[in-house]
Amino acid sequence: MAESILDVRGIVKTFPGVRALDGVDLKVRKGEVHAIVGENGAGKSTLMLTLGGVHKPDEGEIFIEGRKVQFESAHDANRSGISVVYQELSLAQSLTVAENIFANRQPVGSFGFIDKKLLYEQTAKMLSLFRAENIKPDTLVKDLSLANQQIVEILKAMSLDPKILILDEPTSSLMETEIKQLFENIRILKDRGIACLYISHHLNEIFEIADTVTVLRDGAYICDAVVSDIDVDFLITNMVGRKIENIYGKREERPADAPKVFEAEGLTLKGAFHDISFHVNKGEIVGFAGLVGAGRTELGRSIFGSEPPDSGTMTLDGKKLSPRTPHQAIENRIGYMTEDRKKFGLYLKFDITSNLMANRIRDFSTNGFVSDKDAEINAEKVVGDLGIVTPGINQLIVNLSGGNQQKVLLGAWLGIEPKLLIVDEPTRGVDVGAKSEIYELLRGLARNGVAIMMISSDLPEILGVSDRIVVMKDGGIVGVLDHSEATEDKVIALATGAGKKGE
Repeated sequence: MAESILDVRGIVKTFPGVRALDGVDLKVRKGEVHAIVGENGAGKSTLMLTLGGVHKPDEGEIFIEGRKVQFESAHDANRSGISVVYQELSLAQSLTVAENIFANRQPVGSFGFIDKKLLYEQTAKMLSLFRAENIKPDTLVKDLSLANQQIVEILKAMSLDPKILILDEPTSSLMETEIKQLFENIRILKDRGIACLYISHHLNEIFEIADTVTVLRDGAYICDAVVSDIDVDFLITNMVGRKIENIYGKREERPADAPKVFEAEGLTLKGAFHDISFHVNKGEIVGFAGLVGAGRTELGRSIFGSEPPDSGTMTLDGKKLSPRTPHQAIENRIGYMTEDRKKFGLYLKFDITSNLMANRIRDFSTNGFVSDKDAEINAEKVVGDLGIVTPGINQLIVNLSGGNQQKVLLGAWLGIEPKLLIVDEPTRGVDVGAKSEIYELLRGLARNGVAIMMISSDLPEILGVSDRIVVMKDGGIVGVLDHSEATEDKVIALATGAGKKGE
């Protein structure tokens, strides 16, 4: 077995009131893809930032190739052979690919000016590492797809000649085809003897790309395992400390005669989607799958009144529907959980109570004055019903974990007693325990008759939760699959244009 290139022993990191890492051990071997998994708050990010030189450990030791190292900065970590690719890309959009990859390290000529010819030659050599010759060194980063921007980000880290590359949630904004490309690039790095630390919430990815895995829980090391020797249930049980039989919950048979709650005919919004026709029955979860740019989010926003369609018709409970604003959609009992809760869904610097009444503040007001008592009673009930983990209803949203933030957002929409609920990437950035709870909440809504549109880039989620799956490509519907016939291969084939159009 290959020798350890990274050996972490007893790392402790404490912040005010929180022991983020509690004696964590980690061994990573040369040329190995080593996954780090755990729920939100398990310590994954703190460990990554500690190894990347951003945080200094309170206790413990780090060895690289048997040599003890101490980092005072990220620069120290880079010099010792550790590079980090963070979830939020750090590229300068207005600079070229070459300028980003070799930022502050461009080759210069005898007069101190940047040698662009040599810079582009070095960049082309880096791009050839990932067989990405289609990306030109002089292209502005803002003109690249997200997947190609990520390639540039990884090559920027690779230009430092690391021994260990840390990838933090690298697939969070990628589609299935782009994820496959990323995995091919990781395998290339592996073949070159580079060790990769791979952090992800998507457990299916662990089994596709990782050799070994370390599980953290509540800041502590729980176990190591060889990936080929374990299954998903093993990971989930060790991550959450309890057994979850089926993360997607129990599917219940839908009545064949369930009435249509929502129906769209020929919806078109120029530049976004065209001729969209579908329906959602009472108590049904209809999943919307497709590649980035397929028009799914634009469709959801349009139905919600944010960007009303140019043409087509909609009905809700058989009555014509044409909301021109989100307010009108809410009045018709249509809710929309945005894919970006931090930017568009929640007021991060306000408390739970305020967020839970934000989309229906009139319900808590009399003569223009808000009843604090009514708002607090509502908040206490929602926190209890949804199992939101918080010290109290006055806790600021920014201080909650991703899963609990998502529950608050869902709770706010439950308050309007929706007939149709549109959920866009409902479990993005949340851990496996919270995912299971959110799926059960959605299934509970469906059991109570709510019609649900679920937009998701997570194929296992789409397959595990949806009763029917609508597949979109280039702004149009290219197929509709019942859950009983849907597979990853069929959905991908339709989404990429390789399959036959369904219903």
